[in-house]
Amino acid sequence: MRSADATHPLHSSPPKKDTRLSTITEPVPNAAPDRSEAPNVASAIETVESHLHPSPSWDIDDHPMPSGREEIWRFTPIKRFKGLLADQASPDTLDWSTDLPEGVTLERITQEEARGLSVEAPVDRVSALAAKNAAEAFHLRVAANAEIDEPIIIGARGTGGDVSDHVIVTVGANAHATIVIHYTGSGSYAEKTDIIVNGGARLNLVTLQDWADDAIHGGQRSVRVGRDAHVKTITASMGGDVVRLQENSHFEGPGGEVEAYGLYFVDAGQHIQHRLFVDHNEPRTRSNVDYRGALQGQGAHSVWIGDILIRKEAEGIDTYESNKNLVLTDGCQADSVPNLEIETGEIAGAGHASTTGRFDDLQLFYLRSRGISEMEARRLVVHGFFVDIIRRIGVPQVEDRLLQQVERELELSALIEGSGS
Repeated sequence: MRSADATHPLHSSPPKKDTRLSTITEPVPNAAPDRSEAPNVASAIETVESHLHPSPSWDIDDHPMPSGREEIWRFTPIKRFKGLLADQASPDTLDWSTDLPEGVTLERITQEEARGLSVEAPVDRVSALAAKNAAEAFHLRVAANAEIDEPIIIGARGTGGDVSDHVIVTVGANAHATIVIHYTGSGSYAEKTDIIVNGGARLNLVTLQDWADDAIHGGQRSVRVGRDAHVKTITASMGGDVVRLQENSHFEGPGGEVEAYGLYFVDAGQHIQHRLFVDHNEPRTRSNVDYRGALQGQGAHSVWIGDILIRKEAEGIDTYESNKNLVLTDGCQADSVPNLEIETGEIAGAGHASTTGRFDDLQLFYLRSRGISEMEARRLVVHGFFVDIIRRIGVPQVEDRLLQQVERELELSALIEGSGS
């Protein structure tokens, strides 16, 4: 990684501490026990009688090349994704850049150390290959009890090659932090990312998939939520040719809470896929999932697969998942599959919802009846659709950037509608 320069699109705060990584050989302090096979939570997942939960494994042989007929791959354009499915070494990483405040450190660690710290083993071929073929791993640590007021903004730029990375993020007990990871550039990128949020900590994690039009991005992100910890994730996919992310959350003790928000804008020929799994494996835990997407142009394809699992021991939990898709033009396809698996009746609440449709005619009529033009009315409806997610980010420069991107997408939508008239 290198230190950030002032021209980074999200880097507006004054530099703090320039952090340059050097390879370390000593053991990582407070490393978790070795999970060379699979951690306890992942082992438990294997016992669930469901095609939605592949068996986690570090062994690439347990993740054969998909044909596209498998349940977890049937929505994925395998031919366009095949670069991330090939077993080939990755000598490079993304061009990482960041400035870190006091209380936050970033180190290079070995793959063995990363495996020992991981939340779970890989659940698909892309993440297994990312862990196997990455040249090295990175460990970002927020110290226990640290209260980081300014967002930690990390740039991750692709330079056109095939890249794999294994990233560990650890947030110490009772720490508070906001982390923004901004993916830009081109190339094929496979990731295995593990986020450990210890007891009483609060993490706001924002990831922006802001790739060039030809980029391919796939991988697995796994979050472990400690006792009475709170994790909010915002995942925004606004670029790339094919993006496929598996996002898993597990709990380490009662009282943990997960808020998972997402937004995506899919253009002609683009494929964006988000797969969510929240495993309520502890009692008195909470989760709220809300993903929203808009599609425009011929061949635009979005996929959202949501799954909430409530185990027998997870009494007193409260959960809800929702996915909404707004289709702006003809020729688009939005696949939305919410799942809710309940193994106990002792719950506070559980539900799910999915909607896909064109503009609400009543909303448009209301706005036009007040003298607003049709195009402006459509713009206001889309802004309102996304702003409920964007406002939750809590980082003004990120919110402004996403609103600007939505505006540019709407300008493109007007051009598409105009060319079809």
